[in-house]
Amino acid sequence: MHPSRRMFRILALLTALVVTAALSGCGVTRGSDDPNNRRLRMLIPNSVGGGYDLTGRAAAKAMEDNDLTGRFEITNVQGASGTVAMQRLLNEKGADDVLMLMGLGVVGAVYTNKSKATPLKMTPIARLVEEQEGILVPADSPFKTVDDLVDAWKKDPGGLTVGGGSTNGGPDHLFPMQLADTIGINPNDVNYISYDGGGPLTTALLGSKIDVGMSGLGEFEGQVKDGKLRVLAVSGDERLDGVDAPTLTEAGVDLVFTNWRGVLAPPGISDEQREYLVDRLTEMHDTDEWRAALKANGWTDNFATGKEFEDFLAEQDMRVADTLKELGLA
Repeated sequence: MHPSRRMFRILALLTALVVTAALSGCGVTRGSDDPNNRRLRMLIPNSVGGGYDLTGRAAAKAMEDNDLTGRFEITNVQGASGTVAMQRLLNEKGADDVLMLMGLGVVGAVYTNKSKATPLKMTPIARLVEEQEGILVPADSPFKTVDDLVDAWKKDPGGLTVGGGSTNGGPDHLFPMQLADTIGINPNDVNYISYDGGGPLTTALLGSKIDVGMSGLGEFEGQVKDGKLRVLAVSGDERLDGVDAPTLTEAGVDLVFTNWRGVLAPPGISDEQREYLVDRLTEMHDTDEWRAALKANGWTDNFATGKEFEDFLAEQDMRVADTLKELGLA
């Protein structure tokens, strides 16, 4: 073989090897034809360690560990109770590699912050989990049942102090407002005091600074177990395991209320990409890792995709809007 031809073939072979190595080192790029190894991005609308963060990272890890996707790039986007992250998702219109964790609190924050980046403008992918709210009172509270609370509240709506771990538009705020409306109290008359999470709310309850607290029960498990706090009722449609309290419906109040978390994609993605993302989360939902995360965090599995999640999102948006408009907050 002519030396120049031999050198040409060697150079061609070396070039092919370098290109292959470079592609292997970089991993699969966005838009790759290999869907089982696509890298995805996930936006989390609060700080590390918060409820959205824990849920999003658990879902991403379950997908990574089961080779349902490539590596996730997770970004915590803080600000305005989730509306900064929602605006960023809206700005990603057409991007087929990004997801965002969100939930009831983000739906409310969109209205209280007058944001145009509403959930209904995004692409719904899946509802993942839900958490019930509980009605909590100190051990020595005169309220022994929901009826006791309702009777006292109706007699003096503004005189009863209600605490929650959410700002206006968050689940701990929306729950007592919808409860008040259900039992015939004007939500504007509710004396609601906002606390920065479960810790300060627990202190307020134990110190009798408020009459009743309404919040998710995860952070109060120890005080309830020790008998320092009592649960009058839970807000879901079924009783909670390990909680000796009826549902509101069982107690004669026609209200079911849950805090929930789900996943959105930007607007403008193709039907094929939406189906791809739904399929990945559906597979994730069936993994042992996800079931372990549900148990470890006390989350209730409430998985839904497609039209079921789309209709749920629209119903929740309308319900939140009606409540906040009545309060003059939307």
